[in-house]
Amino acid sequence: MAEQTVKVKKGLSANAKKVIVLCSMVALLVLTGVLNFVLNGDLINPSQGDATVGGDAVTTFFSNYRTSRETARAEEMSYLDAIISSEDSSAEAKATAEEMKQELLGNIEAELVIENLIKAKGFEDAIVTMSTENVNIIIDQPQLEAAQVSQILGIVLQETDYAATQVVVVPYEA
Repeated sequence: MAEQTVKVKKGLSANAKKVIVLCSMVALLVLTGVLNFVLNGDLINPSQGDATVGGDAVTTFFSNYRTSRETARAEEMSYLDAIISSEDSSAEAKATAEEMKQELLGNIEAELVIENLIKAKGFEDAIVTMSTENVNIIIDQPQLEAAQVSQILGIVLQETDYAATQVVVVPYEA
């Protein structure tokens, strides 16, 4: 009977290792997406004049950011789906992957809603990213007044369970 207990503990240990490896892969995937965004965001055509580069830079920044975010999330979803559908995955790994997928889908939906509500308040563009610890918002304006930050904060607090101290609003300056 003691041997059976040892086998169960070894099995759980192997499953825990699989979950850790998969979480590490997801983290590396997100890091790759961020690096891709940062490196591609700096590739604006320097031969253009300052008057046109600013507008193009903003458009390029927001477009590249969204593309990188969508690519990273699609890959993350693919990994989670692979874990969920794999016959080799343990029930614990599948449950963890399902929880992570539900959290990711919830974040995607909330980010989209918040971005659209911010645009509805008159801002040109916004990018919202949510993590377990905070919400980061990049606004397409070189400077923000306190009233504008308050509007954005109000939207986030209304749409999420985050505290005001967990919300970071950053103006984007091309």
